[in-house]
Amino acid sequence: MTIPVPVPVLRILRKGIQNSCRSDSRRPSPSKMAPTTTIETITITRPLKVIAFICGVIVVILMIMALASTDWLMAESWRQGLFVHCIEEDVLPPLPFNLHDPPGCYPSRDVAYIKATAALCIITLITDFIATTLTGLGLKSQNHNLKYKYYRIAVLVMLLSLISVLSALIIYPVCFAGELNLANRPVWEFGWAYGVGWGAAIFLFGAVVLLLCDKESEEIYYKERKIVHENQMRA
Repeated sequence: MTIPVPVPVLRILRKGIQNSCRSDSRRPSPSKMAPTTTIETITITRPLKVIAFICGVIVVILMIMALASTDWLMAESWRQGLFVHCIEEDVLPPLPFNLHDPPGCYPSRDVAYIKATAALCIITLITDFIATTLTGLGLKSQNHNLKYKYYRIAVLVMLLSLISVLSALIIYPVCFAGELNLANRPVWEFGWAYGVGWGAAIFLFGAVVLLLCDKESEEIYYKERKIVHENQMRA
């Protein structure tokens, strides 16, 4: 049994089928879609900044050694550091600086230049630790603006650290020369701890130069990548 369909309904159905076919034919097939280009930001860690970070770590170690040592200034049966001076067993009177202590180690003399040198060395240690930490944060950070801020602050703090250690290394021998008339020893020499201070100054100077010379713009590269959409028909 067949059901008759009115002619207007047939016309409406025919137009709907034709419109759907036209809309499908207007859509671009995936195989004909134009390739899209994306720009990727690539961050490359500069080796000079890594070396500057290593120099900062070395300075921390050297400054701890210098502060803990009693071998800044040495003479016969006498060793002097920034916090302690030691008198050896075979000491012959008179003692340096007219002291009357028995053999042993004692707190450093209450002299302004020794205290100033110790304070400057402590400032050097603290500021270098802060600068080294900031450099490490800059190397680790993925935020480019934050990375540059870390580097800029690290350079300024390292400059302060360098000025502090240089001031300490200059003040100490100059002021000691002013009290040689009380030394009571013919021969005096600076110990290895004083040399370690100069080593720290050299590494600090190198770290500052490396951070200043390594341009920030060289860390960021932009890479273009084309993505092509393909639609393979499989049977």
